[in-house]
Amino acid sequence: MKTVTELLPALRRQDRLLNLTRDAVCSARASRRSLFGTDRPLPNFLMLGAQRAGTTSLHQHLCEHRLIAKPLAKEVQFFTTHYDRGESWYRAHFPYLQPGQQTFESSPYYLFQPYVPRRVATLLPEAKFLVLLREPTARAFSHYLHSKHLGVETLSFEDALDAEDARLAEAERLGIESPEGESLHRSFSYKSRGLYAVQLERWLEHVSREQLMVVKSEAYLRDPGTVVSDVVTWLGLPTVEVQKRANSNVLATSAGTTLAPSTKQRLREYFQDDAAQLSKMGFDVTW
Repeated sequence: MKTVTELLPALRRQDRLLNLTRDAVCSARASRRSLFGTDRPLPNFLMLGAQRAGTTSLHQHLCEHRLIAKPLAKEVQFFTTHYDRGESWYRAHFPYLQPGQQTFESSPYYLFQPYVPRRVATLLPEAKFLVLLREPTARAFSHYLHSKHLGVETLSFEDALDAEDARLAEAERLGIESPEGESLHRSFSYKSRGLYAVQLERWLEHVSREQLMVVKSEAYLRDPGTVVSDVVTWLGLPTVEVQKRANSNVLATSAGTTLAPSTKQRLREYFQDDAAQLSKMGFDVTW
């Protein structure tokens, strides 16, 4: 079993690979844009997460709306990884808008990273915030499969759940805004990211309930047209018909990747108190 320290080289390789394949070109374009003025708009709304909850598919559906202009990249991650680059760099990711248009970005780590709500509320006090919540046990297992697929997870799912507290404690020790600490915090937070009440309460300390819309992933995957219609109406935009598509970011499961009944029961018990708190907050958590 590898220690947290031994996992860090693999995490660094993962981050370099993601930067090369997803972020580097957009970041370079944004950096060039930021040299030529700061009059580009800030986003009208953000999709905050959750990770492995269908944000990629919903992002693509929203980008098909004629009055929603897409950013340079889906995940800008300004309020987490790139916060030190400044507002001009962030603005450079968004297009100039035509009358009536809105723009946005979707960074699933925003929901979980504890420093983000205050930063967002300071820069985007009038924005709206969209959250997709997936049944937390299924979300945790999908997150685990994703980490295995990227080559950063070496443990069985059960052992990874047992190791999570120690891994996140090490992330805190390193500082979750350091590259190593952030990688641990993002990659191995299988259970913690499913504690939605804590995350939403943190956001509601900085934004109003009216600014926040929560959608269940299961409802979106079952009937994307209705959910997209509800979202664009909430944004104040005309509704459109959408094409049902397969989830754009679901890993195909293979032999040996089914969730053991005992582990499923363990996680359901773990999430019970959080589900009760969500209900008290007025959020529908009947998955």
